[in-house]
Amino acid sequence: MSLQLSTLPKFNVPQPAGTSPTSPAVVSWPWTPLDVAWLKFLNSHQASTHALHDLLALLVSYQMGRGHACLDLELLWQDPAHLLDLSDAQINVLKQSTSQSTSHASESHPDLFSESVNPWAEAVQTMPWAMGEHSPMVLSQQREGLPRRVYLRRAWQAEQSIQAAIQVRLATHFQVPQDTEEKLKALFGDEAQTTDWQRVACAKALRAGITLITGGPGTGKTTTVVRLLALLQRAAKDQQQTLRIHLAAPTGKAASRLSASIQSALASLPEGWAEGIPSQAVTLHQLLQYNPDAAARPAPILATDLVVVDEASMIDLELMARLMACVPAHARLVLLGDKDQLASVEAGAVWSQLCEGAAQSDDRTQAHCHTAYTLPEQTAVLHVSRRFDAHSAIGQWAKLINEGQHETLKARWQTLPITGQLPADESTDIQRWPEAWRDRSQGALHPEVVNALKLGWTHWLSELKPLLQTGAVCDNLHALQLLNSFSEYQVLCALRQGAWGVQALNERIAGALGLSTSREKSYQAPAAQDAWFVGRPVMVTRNDYHLNLMNGDVGQCLPTANGLRVAFPDGEGGVRWVLPSRLDAVETVWAMTVHKSQGSEYDHVLMVLPDRDAPVLTRELLYTGVTRAKSKLTWWAPNPAVLFSAVRQRVTRSGGLADGLFHPAK
Repeated sequence: MSLQLSTLPKFNVPQPAGTSPTSPAVVSWPWTPLDVAWLKFLNSHQASTHALHDLLALLVSYQMGRGHACLDLELLWQDPAHLLDLSDAQINVLKQSTSQSTSHASESHPDLFSESVNPWAEAVQTMPWAMGEHSPMVLSQQREGLPRRVYLRRAWQAEQSIQAAIQVRLATHFQVPQDTEEKLKALFGDEAQTTDWQRVACAKALRAGITLITGGPGTGKTTTVVRLLALLQRAAKDQQQTLRIHLAAPTGKAASRLSASIQSALASLPEGWAEGIPSQAVTLHQLLQYNPDAAARPAPILATDLVVVDEASMIDLELMARLMACVPAHARLVLLGDKDQLASVEAGAVWSQLCEGAAQSDDRTQAHCHTAYTLPEQTAVLHVSRRFDAHSAIGQWAKLINEGQHETLKARWQTLPITGQLPADESTDIQRWPEAWRDRSQGALHPEVVNALKLGWTHWLSELKPLLQTGAVCDNLHALQLLNSFSEYQVLCALRQGAWGVQALNERIAGALGLSTSREKSYQAPAAQDAWFVGRPVMVTRNDYHLNLMNGDVGQCLPTANGLRVAFPDGEGGVRWVLPSRLDAVETVWAMTVHKSQGSEYDHVLMVLPDRDAPVLTRELLYTGVTRAKSKLTWWAPNPAVLFSAVRQRVTRSGGLADGLFHPAK
């Protein structure tokens, strides 16, 4: 929904210069119904006569909805277009409006964004909704006597609680066993001349209450954790104790991957070292009992000695605060993630801010006697990728994207092999589809695109074919094979909407693969006809505790003796069958957004970019999408300039978490 400034005159939102309240507004504004309801709520309790107060309240809510923890007043003054992602026309009208609203105070300053003193910071000091201990908004980080940020109180409280909990954990010292070096040698072998960063990470985690382990795909984060668990459990066993260990990840898919990775890594441990190490992970929401009414209940204190959380980049501000509150101070907390990936969908960029000190991380592992550790000291960066070696084309592209080397990428793009123009017996890690394949006659996919999609899912389609016959019945083993073979190939999109977005492509891929929602293919009575058909892949979009399905779980609609059912992996090597009618929060995932793919990996990824720039197209999105591919990556970029432009754009989210941990003087 897009509301116009002229629709909100009673909230003191200034009108564009020369525009009457009854005339059409020059531009539309991105305020959502929630933003407007928020402003109504504030004014219903205590109205303000200052025009900028209403704008500030709208902007705080608007920024929260866009993933920011707060409204940064310095950036609002210095670079409003970048901070707010507004058009030039909107910024110009905003400048004129705000200037007009303050002209009675200072005729010599017609442009609010050109003042020598930040007028937003001055105005916010008298905002009634940010006064008092229980005000709905909070001013934070004084700079030169003026506030720097405006928070919704719940976001401010979450940020403060995270900072405080981390400081407590950094000051918590654990006794390091005297035979640690012997145990490390048993797990890692003799120390090499070059630094073994996995070994360093384990040693750091022994000594303090919190450890951050960050690294790209294939750098061995899970392997490191398994060895850490073995090390700690063996040390506890020496004391005739057994550690209580909990494993978690933000989504069901990520939890399943963590479980599978740990089960695989356990086999690499020395004989007898795997005893007492759990291999089943749960979602963070399950572990923390976090659901829509969680804020109304006290956070449960977990009965645990060690909590390991994977894919930490997906954890938003409030969920991280909940995690810190639930893990007791006497327990170790180990967080794993890739600091260069996309931030969480909800507000905050917690992981990237916590890893701000990663550049200062070193290989020193000596335990402190009395002083608290710093967060960089408790951060371990894994540098060596086992998945992408020095000769890996995918690894090289990920590195160039991460470094913003757009000119080098332009040159690489020109030399990429083009699909359909390679010899039949030649294979390549990265290729691109021809620009001619972007053509769509009456919206249908290009015939060569259809052929390429069928080739990508050829294994899965061959396994699915027998089930398309009338009367076919799928058993558990066949369902597991289909679930596994489908994940060999995945279409990832930057956008949800538009011709190059998830929704448009999902509508066409089913037909392109020879599957449809027709009555003949879905085997349903006319009265029950809906979108379910044999082979439809779906992703759960909301946690369902009754069905034990979590956000991110992927299943497939398959025929059984009792009609169509949706098969989901149960996390223990089996299948859970669910009636389609019971799934009210799922979406088709022939194609999915890059955001939804976090925590997953696929043998072959088709990366789809739109034909024009969009705000979500950033370096982090490209890096995340590219690194989902284990062995093959194909680009479908109808306008390559969009790719090169995205490499230059960074995700910037406002927040003060890093200030409180790394440079509190700010």
